[in-house]
Amino acid sequence: MTNYVSTTNACKLCTPMGAALAFRGIEGCIPYLHGSQGCATYMRRYIISHFREPMDIASSSLDEKAAIHGGGPNLKKGLLNVMRKYGPQVVGVATTCLTETIGDDVQRIVKEFEEEFADLQLPEIVTVSTPSYTGTHVDGWHGALRGIVTTLARETSPHDGVTLLPGLLSPADHRYLGELGTRMGLDLTVLPDFSQVLDGGTWEEYVPLPPGGTRLEDIRALPGGRAIVECGVPHPLSPALAVEERWGTPARFCPPPIGLRGTDELLKILQDLGGQVHQRDLLARGRLLDAMVDGHKYVFGKRVVVYGEEDLVVGMVGFLAEIGLHPVLVATGGAAPQLSQKVAQLVDGLCPMPVVRCGADFQDIEEEAAALQPDLLVGHSKGYKLARSLGIAMVRVGFPIHDRFGGGRILHVGYDGALALYDGVVNAILATAQESSPVGYWYL
Repeated sequence: MTNYVSTTNACKLCTPMGAALAFRGIEGCIPYLHGSQGCATYMRRYIISHFREPMDIASSSLDEKAAIHGGGPNLKKGLLNVMRKYGPQVVGVATTCLTETIGDDVQRIVKEFEEEFADLQLPEIVTVSTPSYTGTHVDGWHGALRGIVTTLARETSPHDGVTLLPGLLSPADHRYLGELGTRMGLDLTVLPDFSQVLDGGTWEEYVPLPPGGTRLEDIRALPGGRAIVECGVPHPLSPALAVEERWGTPARFCPPPIGLRGTDELLKILQDLGGQVHQRDLLARGRLLDAMVDGHKYVFGKRVVVYGEEDLVVGMVGFLAEIGLHPVLVATGGAAPQLSQKVAQLVDGLCPMPVVRCGADFQDIEEEAAALQPDLLVGHSKGYKLARSLGIAMVRVGFPIHDRFGGGRILHVGYDGALALYDGVVNAILATAQESSPVGYWYL
C-alpha cells in the first residue's frame, strides 16, 4: 500500500485546456470538449482571463444519464449543433476525465457520425485523448498537435516550406516568429498560430470564429516541406517525430528561442534551411548584448526560482543563467523526465546546478524555496502568494497571468523578447531594493 500525498495548488493545468488552446490556433477550428458543461465553462473562463479575448469551447454537455449509458448520442448531436452554429473547417474533439472514466470510444463514435451523416458537408474532425488524471496541459497541447498533423496532413510533392512548432507561448511570440520567417525569406508556417485569434481587434458584431490561425492548406502540405522544427523539451507525443516517422519529413529540434543562445540556435537552424538573417535582427542582437553589459551589476549572482510548464522553464533557465543570475530551484508540475538533463546543459559553465523538481505543486515549491533564500521568482500568476510570503520580486511570464493586464502580449522569444525580459528582471530587482530601503533611493 502506497501513501497518498495530496496536491496543494498544482503547478499545472487541465490536460484538455492545452488541447483547446492548440486547436484554437488552427484557422476555422472550434475546440470541442466531450464531457460535462462545467469543464468547458471553467476552461473558457480561465483562458479568457489571461488573453482578454472571447474563447468559445463547445461541449457535449453530458448529464447523469449519459454518464451511465455513454455519451455517444450527445457527442453526435453536439457536432451537428457546432456545424450549424459555427460552420467550422475543423472540430477538435478532446476528451475529459468523465468520458475517459466511463470508457467512451470517441474515435469509433466519430467514425459512426461521419458514416451516418455522409450526405452532409462535414468538417474535418480531430480527436485527442486528454484525461486530466494522467497528464498536464502540456500533454494536451502536444497530443492535440500530434492529432492535427496525423489527421490533416497529406502526402504531397516536395516544396520549400518550413513548419515551426513554437510551443505554448503567447500570441505576441507566435506573431514575432511568423514575422521572423518572413524577414529571413522563408515560406514559414507557424503551427499553431493564435497571434490574431487570441489577440485581435474589435468587432462591431460578435464573430463566433475569429479570423486567423494556421491555414488548413498549409497543414495539409507540411509533409512535403524542407523540415518541421519543434521548439522545447522533446515530448513522447512529439508532432514533429510523428510527421518524420510517417512521411519522412526531416524533424529538427531546439530549445525555446528565449534569450541569446536560444534565439541563436533557432536562427542557425533556419539558416541551414535556406533563410538569411536580416539586418534588423542583427541590430536587435547588438542591443541585447549592450543591455546585458549595462545591467550586469544589478543581476549578477542573484538567486532565482523558476517554475511553470517544462518548455518555458527550460527557455527561462537558459536566459537567466546567461545574464548572470543563479537559478536555485527549477520546478514544473509535469513528469518531464528530461528536465534535469536539459537544465544541466544550460547552466554548465555559468552557475551551479539548481535543484530540479518535477511533478511539483506550490506546497513543494514553497518548502524548497524557503531554505534556498531566493531574490527573485519567475513564473506565472499562481506563484504570487509565494513571492509575497518571501517578500521578493516577481517577474510574470508564461500562462496563466491573471493578476496583471496584457499577459497575452508578453514577448518571450527572439532578441527583442530577451531584451524586454531583461528590462523586466532588472527593474523588478531594482524596485525591491528601492522599496525595502529605509532611505528610499531615487538613483540606483
